[in-house]
Amino acid sequence: MNAKPFVKWAGGKGQLLSQLDEYLPQQLDGRPFTYIEPFVGGGAMLFHMLKKHPEIRRAIINDINTYLIIAYKVIKERPKELVERLFALEQQYFAIATEELKKKFYLDVRKIFNEKKLDEIDRAKYLIFLNRTCFNGLYRENAKGRFNVPFGRNLHPSICNEETILADSEILNRVDVTILNGDFSETIHYLDDNGMNFVYFDPPYRPLNATSSFNSYVKEDFNDDEQKRLGNFAKEIGGRLGVYWMMSNSDCSAKNPEDLFFENMYGHYYINRVNASRAINANPMKRGKLTELVICNYPSEDYVLRVAENDVLYRM
Repeated sequence: MNAKPFVKWAGGKGQLLSQLDEYLPQQLDGRPFTYIEPFVGGGAMLFHMLKKHPEIRRAIINDINTYLIIAYKVIKERPKELVERLFALEQQYFAIATEELKKKFYLDVRKIFNEKKLDEIDRAKYLIFLNRTCFNGLYRENAKGRFNVPFGRNLHPSICNEETILADSEILNRVDVTILNGDFSETIHYLDDNGMNFVYFDPPYRPLNATSSFNSYVKEDFNDDEQKRLGNFAKEIGGRLGVYWMMSNSDCSAKNPEDLFFENMYGHYYINRVNASRAINANPMKRGKLTELVICNYPSEDYVLRVAENDVLYRM
C-alpha cells in the first residue's frame, strides 16, 4: 500500500521515519493500542504508523488548520470525487502554454481559495493544487488567515496523484480514524483509559534563532508560551497509566549552547537527537544538515543499551 502524505508540509517527517522508528516504545509491538497525533500536518508519521502497526485499533488525528483537516475528511470519505475534480484542474493548468499565464492561473486559484465559499471537495482540490504549484510546497497564512505563498514556477508538477489519494483513503478507512480540527489539548478526551496509548507530538518548531522566524503555518503564532503549554499537556497525559508519548522539536542548544529551553522543560524525560535536513528556506545555501530533538516519556532501546554499556565500563 502506497499510503503517504498527499501534500508537502512544513516539518514533514518523511526523511526521519527510519530514525523515529528506532525510538518507538517496544511496548507497542504486537499489542492493540490507540494512536493519537495532535499536530498531524502532512501525515508522514500517521501513514507510517498505520502501515507498520496493524494492531492499531483506533487513531485520532488533529490539526488547527481547518482546510487541511477538510482535505483529510474528503480523502477519507469521497476520494474518487476529489480525484475527478483535481484531475480536471490539473489538465487546465497543463494546457497553459507560458509561465506567465500559469502564474496568472495560480494567482486566480489562490484568490478563489481565499475569497470564495467552497464545498469541501473544491476546498480540498484547491488546497492540493496550491500546495503543488506554490513556492517550495509551503503552506503559510497572513495575519488575516489568507494563504499568501507566491507562485512556485514548477511548470509541470505532480498535482493529481490518484494512486496516493486512493491509498490514503483505503488506510484511513481500515481502522477507526477520528479526524479533529482544533487545539491540541482537545485530544486528551480521546485517550483510552483502559488500554495502551501512543501520542506523537510534532508541533510547529521553536525557531533556532531570531532570523528563523517560521514557526507557524497558520495565523495563530505558536510561541514560547504555547511550547510551555504543550509541555504541561505532555506532562499531564504522561502521568496516566498506559500513555507513551514522543515529541519532535528543534535542537536550539545545538545552535546556541546557552539556549536550554527544551533541556530545562524536558530535563526529567529522555532527550534524544536525530539528524535531519532543512528543506524549506528561501535561501538554498541555508538548507542543510542539522539535528532535531526526539523527546520521550519512556527510555528507548538505544538508551537502555547505552546505560548498560556505561555500567559495564564503570564496573571494569
